[in-house]
Amino acid sequence: MNIPLAERLRPQTLNDYVGQTHLVGPKGVLNKAIQSGHIPSFVLWGPPGVGKTTLAYIISQTLDRPFYSLSAINAGVKDIRETIAKAKSKQFFNRANPILFIDEIHRFSKSQQDSLLGAVEQGVVTLIGATTENPSFEVISALLSRVQVYILQHLSKEELCSIVDHAIATDEYLKKMELKVESYDALLKFSGGDARKLLNVLEIVANANTEHKPITNELVQEIIQENILLYDKAGEQHYDIISAYIKSIRGSDPNAAVYYLARMLEGGEDIKFIARRLMILASEDIGLANPNALLMANTTMQAIQNIGMPESRIILSQATIYLANSAKSNSAYMAINMAQAEVRQTGNLSIPLHLRNAPTQLMKDYGYGKNYKYAHDYDENFVAQEFMPAEISGTVFYKPGNNSIEARAFATLHEKWKKYYGEEKSSLKNT
Repeated sequence: MNIPLAERLRPQTLNDYVGQTHLVGPKGVLNKAIQSGHIPSFVLWGPPGVGKTTLAYIISQTLDRPFYSLSAINAGVKDIRETIAKAKSKQFFNRANPILFIDEIHRFSKSQQDSLLGAVEQGVVTLIGATTENPSFEVISALLSRVQVYILQHLSKEELCSIVDHAIATDEYLKKMELKVESYDALLKFSGGDARKLLNVLEIVANANTEHKPITNELVQEIIQENILLYDKAGEQHYDIISAYIKSIRGSDPNAAVYYLARMLEGGEDIKFIARRLMILASEDIGLANPNALLMANTTMQAIQNIGMPESRIILSQATIYLANSAKSNSAYMAINMAQAEVRQTGNLSIPLHLRNAPTQLMKDYGYGKNYKYAHDYDENFVAQEFMPAEISGTVFYKPGNNSIEARAFATLHEKWKKYYGEEKSSLKNT
């Protein structure tokens, strides 16, 4: 059978749909919307393989709406405009507007997302987006303000097991094999909570199990290791391995870091994704202890884009080892966290008058810019004056890390700002 098991068993109605009862159960917000016949544009946010695409299709079929599907991986602005034009052509005899489903909408650029705004605003289409990334960070605010966001949850062990049982009992090809599952743990382990991958794993096991043995953890382990690489760049393994990679660099273990880098490369991970994470780590975990770390990470990104694989593996290895061996400090990361927390708590505090811009005479008359001391007019280009709003004067956000470079920074701060950095350095360490 050429059609994959996951596609053969794709649910066609909500009665067949597994999971997400908070959305599609009897009291679920989407269930109520479907029953009313009025579906808003929305984005489904959740991990891979929990039914985002399937749910969008079921909604279109239930409401008898035309269904257009685009993938952000290979669709451009032209494809979006052509699809919207088709949708407009369906607007007659008061027929409900079509559903436009966009998979991995977080991969769309700003211009691509902008091209959707008019159609969504005017009701030409009902947009359903699917994303594994936080929409607050990946979807432009103009589009986000026009859609609802619904969060899909990981499928439970019981739900995943029921999917296996349903497949064995209902699929016409699996029924002939008379399969019996004695243990589910290995099937669930290799699927990483992804229902689509779970069915793929089950199909591989079923096809390789020519002697029709009971499905055990040992049998699954043996068959899967012979058939697929144990890395899924769209599933749980993806997140586990990148987490181990980052933590190994943060923990200054170059050997473990290179090992996890190899796991990702062998699994076909996007090298730009790896390089982006190195750039973040260079500031978050190394920061001011070694400012060259960010330069190294940025250069790595530029180099791999120019060279590509397989040679980029060497560049990524070099950068990984360099960052793992580097001194570490999260002082910049902690400083901005504390500063943002202060802003959220205190709001828009008044800027001291002497720091305000005074482009007009009226502003000068009100005291804007008055008594501001121009640092370059003083010895060593420094003069003590107040820069903070009065309400938070004396607040210290930056606490130098325990490393040689920031030790020198502390000495300078101590000399210039004794009232803030006059304590022993040890008392200013981040905790």
